[in-house]
Amino acid sequence: MSGPAAPDGHEDGAESLRRAEVVLTAARLFRQHGYERTTVRELARAVGLQSGSLFHHFRSKEEILVAVMNNGIQEVLDAGRQALAQYRTPADRLAALFRVHMWSMLHGAGGDAMNALVYEWRSLSAPSQARVKVLSDRYEAMWQDAVAAAVEAGVLSGDVRVIKRCVLGAMNLTVQWYKPDGRLRPAAFIDEMLRASLPALPQGAGPWPLAQRPAGYAAPGQ
Repeated sequence: MSGPAAPDGHEDGAESLRRAEVVLTAARLFRQHGYERTTVRELARAVGLQSGSLFHHFRSKEEILVAVMNNGIQEVLDAGRQALAQYRTPADRLAALFRVHMWSMLHGAGGDAMNALVYEWRSLSAPSQARVKVLSDRYEAMWQDAVAAAVEAGVLSGDVRVIKRCVLGAMNLTVQWYKPDGRLRPAAFIDEMLRASLPALPQGAGPWPLAQRPAGYAAPGQ
């Protein structure tokens, strides 16, 4: 049994880190073995806990699945906001959103989270689906605004909702087929995906939009 929280908050920080470790490990195991096949005992063992100790952090296995999905959405939501703050033109803002979404899919929390959203959605109860949808709708609204601005500026043409859904769908389904050790390295792959998904955007639009590139990021040709 753990003791009382330290007055300086170190215990709270440790609890938060352990919770994050559980979410990331669960995301990986759900992707490898499926949500239904991954037992609480296996997940607890993977993070060095007793099975019962997991429920100090989460009330149920389903709550862990919700946390996996929301963690991936929150990552792209936070990075998307930072990206939009760096640019003014609709083309750069849209390309920047695209880049941070794809990087999360390939190397962040987004890939495992999207795998869960695609394959495990029906494992959630209706109330849990509603919890995830709140965050998902917030992220889609960010994209809706960015695409609408690009259409209004004449950078893109077409129905805003259709463009948004096509682009997000193309990115999200890369969890099913992209191989990071394949012909194209991640940065080059992101550029090719951007060119294929939004060919009307000028080449080089919205280069890596955050102050610090993720570990291992290199622009094509570097």
